[in-house]
Amino acid sequence: MRIAIIIGSHRKDSQSGKIGRFLQGQIESLGNHDCWTCDLGKDPLPLWDEDIGSDAPHWAAVPALNERLGHSDAFIVIAPEWHGMVPATLKNFFLVCGGGGTVAHKPALAVGVSVGPGGSYPINELRTSSYKNNRICYLPEHLIVRNCSVVMNEDDATNDKDEHSYISERSLYCMRQLLAYSEALAQVRASGTTDLTPYPNGM
Repeated sequence: MRIAIIIGSHRKDSQSGKIGRFLQGQIESLGNHDCWTCDLGKDPLPLWDEDIGSDAPHWAAVPALNERLGHSDAFIVIAPEWHGMVPATLKNFFLVCGGGGTVAHKPALAVGVSVGPGGSYPINELRTSSYKNNRICYLPEHLIVRNCSVVMNEDDATNDKDEHSYISERSLYCMRQLLAYSEALAQVRASGTTDLTPYPNGM
């Protein structure tokens, strides 16, 4: 399976990026899976404007990104909670990318991130408003990484033992589900029933 990890933080060295690396390690431990990362803090996309789809220089990199998304079988969407919201760069990602069916009818695990006890609002926002036209399919299961600075660290001495143990087991549970849904939804796409030609936009 080819798994794309979308890091939705504006920061170049973010807790979300750290969590993405940890989840990538878990995916790779489950078999011969190919993971790649789209880190919107390190490689930000231009804000949507009316030149999108043209040969305007600031949109030159998007076709290659969409092609790579199209070759992916599943997604992990990591959204830190900023003021109770999904960061603007991640909202913009869904405006700019995912057209033409590149993410349609493919499973995605929504991951909320909070430095404290929060993290649920990004999950709600992703489920509410990020899927309509691109048809990405969020799993019924999701993951919330709370107190993120003391879990999923490469240096285990900096992890809170109990919190890290719990979230590691819970995230591995999610990774197994994501891979299973990847196999199942591949069959749905192969059935021919997901053709977007008649209805390119959701209702």
